[in-house]
Amino acid sequence: MAKDYYNVLGVDKRASKDDIKKAFRKLAHKYHPDKGGTDEAKFKEITEAYSVLSDDRKRREYDAYGQAFPGGSAGGAQGGSPFGGFDFSQFQQGFGGQGVEFDLGDIFGDIFSGRGGRQQQQQTPRGRDISIDLEIPFKDAVFGTTRTVLIAKVSLCSLCHGTGAKHGTELEKCTTCNGSGRVHETRNSILGQFTSVRTCTACDGTGKIPKEKCPECKGHGTLRKQEEIKIHIPTGIDNGEMIRMQGQGEAVKAGIAGDLYVKIHVKPHATFRRDGTNLIMDLPVKLTDALLGTIVPVETLEGKTLEVKIPPMKRPEELLRVAGKGIPIDGSHGDLIIRLEVALPHKLSGKAKKTVEDLKSEGL
Repeated sequence: MAKDYYNVLGVDKRASKDDIKKAFRKLAHKYHPDKGGTDEAKFKEITEAYSVLSDDRKRREYDAYGQAFPGGSAGGAQGGSPFGGFDFSQFQQGFGGQGVEFDLGDIFGDIFSGRGGRQQQQQTPRGRDISIDLEIPFKDAVFGTTRTVLIAKVSLCSLCHGTGAKHGTELEKCTTCNGSGRVHETRNSILGQFTSVRTCTACDGTGKIPKEKCPECKGHGTLRKQEEIKIHIPTGIDNGEMIRMQGQGEAVKAGIAGDLYVKIHVKPHATFRRDGTNLIMDLPVKLTDALLGTIVPVETLEGKTLEVKIPPMKRPEELLRVAGKGIPIDGSHGDLIIRLEVALPHKLSGKAKKTVEDLKSEGL
């Protein structure tokens, strides 16, 4: 009976090549012996189905003629191959054998984590990133400041400067990796040989080991210690913003240090609040000053005193703008917005009450 390759992979006959590839990856991961699968026949079947449906020409012929299409290899085993006509002997070269014209190194990349004849490019090791929270006063957020924090982290050994060798001694070639910094591991599978490359743990990928280990870090080149770090807080930083300090994270031997991320929390101010680059403050004004106008002293966030002229108010609430007294950002300043609000008296004296009654008689 002819096999239904679409059913084998669990896809629709109108499935795209990407859908077919995804279905095959999922099933291959499930049934491959090296990943715990026990159904070798099922694995061969899904491999056979993918070899046909992933090839446009073969798929057209299969749709037209079924499993025994002209030139097809699914009708029976060739050369005694246990995979029903598929020669896996050239797996590391991309399956250039009988009938299989696709590269399973790409398909199995996520299954073998780089095995299948493909060697992953060795990357420079990188230390872990660190994240901390820092609370600062409102004034420091506006005008900027420098803070020093004490952080416990993995740092380069100051005695051996990260080499791991005792002072005055030399490094020698690592015998585990023969100085390459990498170790090749090869193992057999039903699909052939799979080679993986990993960083040598004996030398941490450097290819060299100390003749005598550093007494401080015991040859590791790094150790956990407390370190003071100066954090420059720029002007105008807002609550919740993050400062990234490159290379101030945890160190790693023969690699690149991670980054330090500082999340800023700004304490609320008793008088001022922020709106973009502007500072806003509330200023209560006496009823008489609101009617006649006045000049009042206003203390700025910098601690200076401004003489602010308040004209006669036409509404119970008005805004007064003082240019250039806001938040400094990128060489310019925002404004100080003073929110004027008439403060009504809680209690009137007899004289004041009579004065108000006189005003009322005049229609005010």
